[in-house]
Amino acid sequence: MKYENILMPDYDHCILGITSSILKYYNAESKCRSNTALDKILAKKRYKNIIFFILDGMGEYILNDISKEGFFNKHKIDCVTSVYPSTTTAALTSYYSGKPPYETGWIAWSQYFKEYGRALDMFSHKDSYLGDQLKNPLKEVFKTDMHYKSIFEQIEESSPNVKAFEVEPEYAERRAKRSITADNIDELISSVNDIVTMPGENFVLAYCDCPDGILHKYGTDSVEAKEFVFYAENKIQNLRSELDDDSLIIVSADHGHKNIDKAYTILDYPELLECLIIPPSFESRALSFWVKEDMKGTFEERFNKYFENEFWLMTKEDFLEKYKFLGTGTKHHKIDDFVGNYVALSVSGSMIRLETFLAEGKPIKKSAHCGLSKEEMAVPVIVL
Repeated sequence: MKYENILMPDYDHCILGITSSILKYYNAESKCRSNTALDKILAKKRYKNIIFFILDGMGEYILNDISKEGFFNKHKIDCVTSVYPSTTTAALTSYYSGKPPYETGWIAWSQYFKEYGRALDMFSHKDSYLGDQLKNPLKEVFKTDMHYKSIFEQIEESSPNVKAFEVEPEYAERRAKRSITADNIDELISSVNDIVTMPGENFVLAYCDCPDGILHKYGTDSVEAKEFVFYAENKIQNLRSELDDDSLIIVSADHGHKNIDKAYTILDYPELLECLIIPPSFESRALSFWVKEDMKGTFEERFNKYFENEFWLMTKEDFLEKYKFLGTGTKHHKIDDFVGNYVALSVSGSMIRLETFLAEGKPIKKSAHCGLSKEEMAVPVIVL
């Protein structure tokens, strides 16, 4: 079936290009294609400060719907795709590592770890269904199998005169040795203001978890979302006006958002559960299924009977090799553990809740991401 109004990830022209351009500017090696428009700006001079703001969820369509003629759009230099899945787990890790999900193994919110016999939430390391923390595991997979070299470390190794900072919420995992906590946009701006006054060259990656949280709660067309985008735009514009020409500000996002029209639960489809070895994982708009070998054809027929117009069902081989949804490069050794023999990608406003008979799924949100719609996949690149 041919799906319309979707946007496939373009790893030659995606958010990874921003990180690649920054790494190249600081003499660090990057195998990913850099962003040509950003390269031209970075080539003009040597900057004392480069500040990279990531506003979670502020996709191209969110920005255009809210502030089409605003300050950000006046300084937009490009529109790129997110990586896939279009979700914070995959996208932020790509920003932090300079690599696609195919190489990092960080794919979605929930991934199944055979070492523990559990699906775990990747950022919190908690059981995805029951929400409990792992107790004294014999192996710390997030310190071994899922560890990657951050861009902060890469930059400081290749340009020892540069100090690399991360500014992010208190709950976030620390990836830089110079890490500052900021729980809202005001604290973010304040922290950046402090850093840029420091001597020498500074690179700052400043992550804000909004408007994503606001969009999830209130939806893409909400007053609350509009107020945040206008406020963030104004705050960053004021910051830019206070800095001299030795500072460059880059603003982008990890993904966009799409309002949810329909929410299903996998538990309402016993004929699908019959085909599965273990519960699905990943996210409600991009699901990974482990299907019994002798029921593959049956699963395809049954799933498409219900969801063909709303989810694109494909084999693991098509997902990884034919369409290269996770990108290319050196394949992470746990990719084959994480990706079931089928995946289903939302091409509509629908979601399928990940639930078991022991645990109810996560609350249904007004707006979400992780699907293939252009609203979720398109991301602006802004340079001030």
